[in-house]
Amino acid sequence: MCTGARGVKMLYDAFFKEVMDPEYAPQRLSDFLSAVLGAPLRVKTALPNDTTRLTDESSLLVLDIVVEFEDGRIANVEVQKIGYLFPGERSACYSADLLLRQYKRLRDERKKQFSYRDIRTVYTIVLFEHSPEEFHAYPGVYRHCFEQTSDSGLKLKIPQKFTYIALDIFKKKQHNEGDRIHDRLEAWLTFFCRDEPEMIFRLIEGYPEFTALYEDVFELCRNVEGLMEIFSKELLEMDRNTVKLMIDQMQEKIDAQEQAIQQKDAELEAVRQEKDAELEAAKQQMQCQAESFEQRIAELERKLAER
Repeated sequence: MCTGARGVKMLYDAFFKEVMDPEYAPQRLSDFLSAVLGAPLRVKTALPNDTTRLTDESSLLVLDIVVEFEDGRIANVEVQKIGYLFPGERSACYSADLLLRQYKRLRDERKKQFSYRDIRTVYTIVLFEHSPEEFHAYPGVYRHCFEQTSDSGLKLKIPQKFTYIALDIFKKKQHNEGDRIHDRLEAWLTFFCRDEPEMIFRLIEGYPEFTALYEDVFELCRNVEGLMEIFSKELLEMDRNTVKLMIDQMQEKIDAQEQAIQQKDAELEAVRQEKDAELEAAKQQMQCQAESFEQRIAELERKLAER
């Protein structure tokens, strides 16, 4: 990075917050989120991130910020170096937490004037540098959007929406297409995940407004000592991520093995019960045969006595 052989990792917490700070440059984050969500949005302010996220899980995030738009909608933007296991379940929990925070805040502000129609949409936007296994079943798709729908066609306003972006899949797709940048969303994703100088030049040529963002990072990198401190912290976080992922995967493997053992035990118990039933049936059959033999012997003895 210092010699210019590679660009910086824009998704590192320090760099992202420097160039995308909603207080310093809200228009940048507004532009990025508008491209992600496919509609013009303006960021009003950053909200305190006091979710109920567990400490060990929050340490896995490269970035986690919550912003409020001018129309009251809320977006939680996460960047995960290594994708969590169970991404859907986790996102649903944190989205519910943000929705509850919004409900409590609006209820306290408006008191008796509060109505559930005041609730605004909560977006959960997750960017994966290394996406979970499920996403690789769709190798040509890097953006996935979710919202709740009815199987009957009934329309209800359910204010929770989710967007997942797999940057590793995007990079591979972009490389296979000759490193072309097709639209503004791809321009932003290129800015975040491509650090090759030729791609940086290509992005600036097509979208010169990104020059100012790179200049901000350049100023940050002039402090080499501070840059190394940032890099050391990011490496430490990456190590923690890797260890936690290994623990999660090992626990998942242990759970699967325990389930297999329980299933095998159940199968063996069923076989044992079946064998016991067969033995009991054979025992009863032999007892019946013995009683029949005893009756025949008694009959023969009676006939002999009569002679």
